[in-house]
Amino acid sequence: MIEIFMVALWLGLVFNAAPGAVFSESLRRGIRGGFGPAFAVQVGSLVGDAVWAALGLAGAGALFAVPALRVPLTVAGCLLLAWLGVVGLRDASARKGRPDPMTEPQGGQDRKAMAVGAGMSLANPWNVVYWSGAASGVGAVLGPGGASELGVFFAGFMASSVLWCLISAGLIVVLRRALPPVAVRVLEACCGIALLVFAIIQLCRLM
Repeated sequence: MIEIFMVALWLGLVFNAAPGAVFSESLRRGIRGGFGPAFAVQVGSLVGDAVWAALGLAGAGALFAVPALRVPLTVAGCLLLAWLGVVGLRDASARKGRPDPMTEPQGGQDRKAMAVGAGMSLANPWNVVYWSGAASGVGAVLGPGGASELGVFFAGFMASSVLWCLISAGLIVVLRRALPPVAVRVLEACCGIALLVFAIIQLCRLM
């Protein structure tokens, strides 16, 4: 069991550390709002990942091969990423320096960031395909009757994901403190462009 947990822990870190749309949005919000919004985006995405993981491990991944389910969900994800990209570019060009933290309560920023993170994950049906493959791979190794081992694998993966949320948000805070306001705006614009690119990539995968 310990070996399964450690393997899942390592795979989770590798999976989460790969740069993607969630990290771009977390970085964009974190360099403006600090640790809270950056961490909230990551946690929201983790909630969505947990839903897809439960479906994938339960064998429901085949349902999302049906175009009637996959296409609308993917299009919604593309639109969300495109909207976030446009917002990032707009904010980078409109604001000067860091925003006044008193303009919006921190709790409100965090809730919005968590909702965005969850939406980004839930609107990406390719996550359930990944987890369906993971279930098949782990099941082939463990053999029949490996439900408890599969649960340990899931727990290890989620534990590593939470750890990465903390590490990622902490690194963003360090970067935020080191950058001047002009560099913050440039980085925010880069994040906006990255989100637009991810939207195009996801649309191309659908087509």
